[in-house]
Amino acid sequence: MKKKSHSRITFKPYYQDQKKLLPPSLNELIPENHMVRFVNDIIDKMNIDHLIQGYKGGGTSSYHPKMMLKVLIYAYTQRIYASRQIAKAVRENIHFMWLSGDNRPDFRTLNRFRSSRLKDTIETVFTTVVEFLLEERLIDLREYFLDGTKIEANANKYSFVWGKATRKFKTRLQTQVKELLKQIDAFNEEENRRYGNKDLAELGEGKEISSEKLSEKVKELEERLSEESSNKPLKKAVKKIKQDYLVRQKKYEEQERILGERNSYSKTDTDATFMRMKEDYMKNGQLKPGYNIQMGTENQFIVGYSIHQRPSDSGLFIPHLEHLKSQLSKLPETIISDSGYGSEENYNYLEKERLNGYVKYNNFHYEQKKQFKENLFRVENLQYDIKTDTYICPAGKRLHYLNTESYKTSNGYQTSRKIYQCEDCEGCMFRDQCRQSKYNRKIRVSPRLNYYKRQARDRLNSEYGKLLRSKRPIEVESVFGQIKHNRLFRRFMLRGLDKVNVEYGLVAIAHNLMKWWSKTEKNRKISLDALLNYFILSRFPKIIIIWDA
Repeated sequence: MKKKSHSRITFKPYYQDQKKLLPPSLNELIPENHMVRFVNDIIDKMNIDHLIQGYKGGGTSSYHPKMMLKVLIYAYTQRIYASRQIAKAVRENIHFMWLSGDNRPDFRTLNRFRSSRLKDTIETVFTTVVEFLLEERLIDLREYFLDGTKIEANANKYSFVWGKATRKFKTRLQTQVKELLKQIDAFNEEENRRYGNKDLAELGEGKEISSEKLSEKVKELEERLSEESSNKPLKKAVKKIKQDYLVRQKKYEEQERILGERNSYSKTDTDATFMRMKEDYMKNGQLKPGYNIQMGTENQFIVGYSIHQRPSDSGLFIPHLEHLKSQLSKLPETIISDSGYGSEENYNYLEKERLNGYVKYNNFHYEQKKQFKENLFRVENLQYDIKTDTYICPAGKRLHYLNTESYKTSNGYQTSRKIYQCEDCEGCMFRDQCRQSKYNRKIRVSPRLNYYKRQARDRLNSEYGKLLRSKRPIEVESVFGQIKHNRLFRRFMLRGLDKVNVEYGLVAIAHNLMKWWSKTEKNRKISLDALLNYFILSRFPKIIIIWDA
């Protein structure tokens, strides 16, 4: 078999050591419409005086904050979140090298700038980008699609502290301390005569014994030991209080201070709360430390965001909108959200702020079904007699008003429920269908909430309401998908609420700039195609062009 001849095969020149008369400029190597140029131009337009004011001056020179901001934001558009990887890109990637002007900050400098310098200014930078979007008419603050998602914290998932356990152990410790102090009282007949079976006066009778009071008591008992060195029971009791009880009391008090109103926190990131992530609902997995991100979008641009430590979305509706108001000085005209936010408190806030709320409540979709309407025993379907203020059940028996119960939400909103009870359910033929309890049926009704639900139902079932309901999953849900799935941002790199706020701010800014650049590129391409079509048709009017824009 003859070997194939290579005489006709040619290759392009390949010389690794080829010298050039003039070194190439990095600017020449980057395309005109590249994303890095867009990020550079947008940040050049920003006024960053608020960021520069954070520098004290003196000592060695600092990297320019505008350069550092460009590098970080561009890194987040490229799915590079770790400071070491960003520092590596600045040394090796021509886009980062051009953007940084060949400055090469190390990973510590980048991380310090991100976590410290941007801590008080990231929201101002984000708001500036939103203002640019308003100027370009990419958003108009008319429709605001709100939703929440949970992102895992940079914390060990086994480093939990539970509020319920802390309270239980602290109560048990208080009992042990008081029992021991009663035993110490019995060591001295004079104290026993003065106090009897009561707690020591300086500790407060029947009150919780704090670590400060316990420390004072230890000092007092140590002074007494100096006079009664042979009192072994007292010596043993003092050692127990000092080395065990006092240490544990301080630990539980510190845990309660960190917990605040939360039910849990992580030891490795004390600002993180244990929450059930969306993927854990599918797998029925364990709780993980994380943060609840509340975010609103318009045209798939992020208009506002806020970071929270509470897992439930309902109580975060008002804090998020108040935060948005402080950022933008006003609220969007129309708020659209899912049933997780449909509460009396939130509806009342929308009414007070004179906002158009298209907010579902928990059983909105169920109410549209036939089985709901046919269930005559539901509270919503009971007949109400306004003259006698009674409800009439399917059996014709009346539920009379008993009393009103008041509630207060975590945000301080005062609400109430009216309680009605049936006159007599004994022997009723519908008892098994109506309820399982052996007592007469009780129902809880909120006339104000029912009024808000009727308003919400009418709005949501209108033509405009149906349009907004169909847009909501496309709007905010797709943005979460872009961030968590396409850009793989599923876990924070930094620890602490302030630093997490900076990190998500960079994510939001990067998303908006990428979306803006994408629209600009698409419009540019459409314009070029239209110009080309016009040129061809002007020369050859009989040609029919099918052009893929």
